[in-house]
Amino acid sequence: MSESHHAGSGEKIQLTRALKSRHIFMLSLGGVIGTGLFMGSGVTIGSGGPMGAILAYLVAGLLMYLVMVCLGELSVQMPVSGSFQAHATRFIGPATGFMIGWVYWMSWASTVGLEFTAAGMLMTRWFPEVPIWLWSGFFVVVLFSLNALATRAFGEAEYWFSGIKVAAILAFIVVGLLVIFGAIPLNSGAAAPGLSNLVSDGLFPNGLSAVFAVMMTVVYAFQGCEIMGVAAGETDQPEKSIPRAVRNVVFRVLIFYVLAIVVLSAIVPWKQAGLMESPFVQVFDMVGIPYAADLMNFVILTAILSVGNSGLYASTRILWAMSKTGMAPRKLSKLSARGVPLYALLISLAFALLSLLTSIVAADTLFMVLMAVSGMAGTVTWIVIAFAQYRFRREHMAKGGSVADLKYAAPLFPLVPLACIAICCSLFVFLALDPTQRPSLYWGFGFMAACYVAYYVLKRKRGQVLTDEAVPSLG
Repeated sequence: MSESHHAGSGEKIQLTRALKSRHIFMLSLGGVIGTGLFMGSGVTIGSGGPMGAILAYLVAGLLMYLVMVCLGELSVQMPVSGSFQAHATRFIGPATGFMIGWVYWMSWASTVGLEFTAAGMLMTRWFPEVPIWLWSGFFVVVLFSLNALATRAFGEAEYWFSGIKVAAILAFIVVGLLVIFGAIPLNSGAAAPGLSNLVSDGLFPNGLSAVFAVMMTVVYAFQGCEIMGVAAGETDQPEKSIPRAVRNVVFRVLIFYVLAIVVLSAIVPWKQAGLMESPFVQVFDMVGIPYAADLMNFVILTAILSVGNSGLYASTRILWAMSKTGMAPRKLSKLSARGVPLYALLISLAFALLSLLTSIVAADTLFMVLMAVSGMAGTVTWIVIAFAQYRFRREHMAKGGSVADLKYAAPLFPLVPLACIAICCSLFVFLALDPTQRPSLYWGFGFMAACYVAYYVLKRKRGQVLTDEAVPSLG
């Protein structure tokens, strides 16, 4: 691992939470289970219909599996903090490494801003008179403190945060199933819904095209699983803990999401699955379990803050890793006495606050642009991960290596990376066909093109943007 001693020791202080496989697992889970499931699932069901939403989540789950096995192979072989940014630099080219680093950083930093807003919105259930921005500001301070004062206890805190979310989803699924089959009566006195709501208006009430249109939203909900790679540089046994995390994350996330969507769609008629209040809270209100809705609201709040936390961590790490190699300002590689890249953290948080501000001031212009780039960024990141794995395996075989030499190998090569790239590219086709989503393509690809231009301008200016550190060694 080509990290300097100073940086390496700093990282260990900061990233102890990623040293064990359970920390990596929960970190990835923490990145995935958040607004996408708790808040966005209502939109997915409302747009694609119940069966459409289930189909969209299954396809996105397959895609997530393909990404995770590709990333697993790269992260075991080359466990560095820059993760796929370093992998792209090494196996695709420095310009692509530069582009994906900045796109991923911007994506997560703007998402963190969104999570602050969502957390503020949830607080209005208990404090309707307090403005949302005040709560958002409070949560900014909390997450900054957690990231700036990182200690060994922090890993455990994130672990338990994610644990709360998982326990709540499981409880929701159990209660929901009991409601569906009449074991728990509804407040309204209505008969047990059974499974009639799932197919009452046909399989795809808004047509198959609506299912493809929500696909991007669903893929957006699954983004965050790749944080596992960012934490790989700090794990003590990458060859053991990463494959374990890959298996656990994919299947558990899929089960949680799909079962939760089935339960939601069966209880709440798909046309009523709204956006403002979480459909999860809606279900508990309908059941009449005392304080259950409030409890669920608290869980969702935990989930959102945990995603914000994972996001702030991921964007800080990527920015720090790039600053070490000259792809971001060198000053950002400085570590605090606690081993935290404080400057990188402050820049990431400042951008998150900018995104938060634009959601109020320029919601239909600049904010839409940020969200467009952010939504696409995850998909482009996944393409880059799959392509880097493809290039790595080709290089490995060309040098006379075999699959048996790899500590962890993605199955069915080259089918897995190529299928991953093909599915991701097909999502862009669906975006292009939807006139409301087409601008996000323009902005997303425009931002990427700007990153490539910036790379070559910097390269010409400095003679050489990269140091030797930028291209980490294998193993």
